Amino acid sequence: MHIKTLSMLKRTSLLLITALLFLGTTSFKKEKEAGINWMSIEEAYAAAQKNPKKVIIDVYTDWCGWCKVMDKKTFTNPEVVKYVNENFYAVKLDAESKQDITLGTTTYKYNAQNRANDIAVALLQGKMSFPSMVYLDEEFNMIQPIPGYMEARAFHEVITFIGGDYHKSEAFDTYKATTYKDIFKTALVSL
Repeated sequence: MHIKTLSMLKRTSLLLITALLFLGTTSFKKEKEAGINWMSIEEAYAAAQKNPKKVIIDVYTDWCGWCKVMDKKTFTNPEVVKYVNENFYAVKLDAESKQDITLGTTTYKYNAQNRANDIAVALLQGKMSFPSMVYLDEEFNMIQPIPGYMEARAFHEVITFIGGDYHKSEAFDTYKATTYKDIFKTALVSL
């Protein structure tokens, strides 16, 4: 009986360890797969009416190679994901969308002459460059559009500068050299 009990304990232990490893891997995968909570601009506008929060808009096109690189590398960085989800409504906006977009009483349409939706033209102030990130305040007022691809570290510097309202009190270069390094020491490791 002693050998049977020992054998049964080994099998039970092996099953338990296998189950725990499986659950841990599944949990890790879900955590790893968690990303930025992207929404449409209409959803962000409606959410901001109820619970004001800054807005970050990724203005992209389907043919933009650097947009895809930013999706794959920058927008998957855990520190970027965490900061964006906590501090912004995040919007994906296809600049060439042919669908009408209505915010409040204004409807934006596709403009064949510009080959872009009028909202993208307005947000990018006519400077059609992709990818471009547009930052809006809690009342949907323009803070600043910033064109071009950004690595995770550079993007994190910008989103924390704007998200923490440092843009209201200091120059970006000063922020990067002092404040950012002091505040985000732990984040710098994974960026």
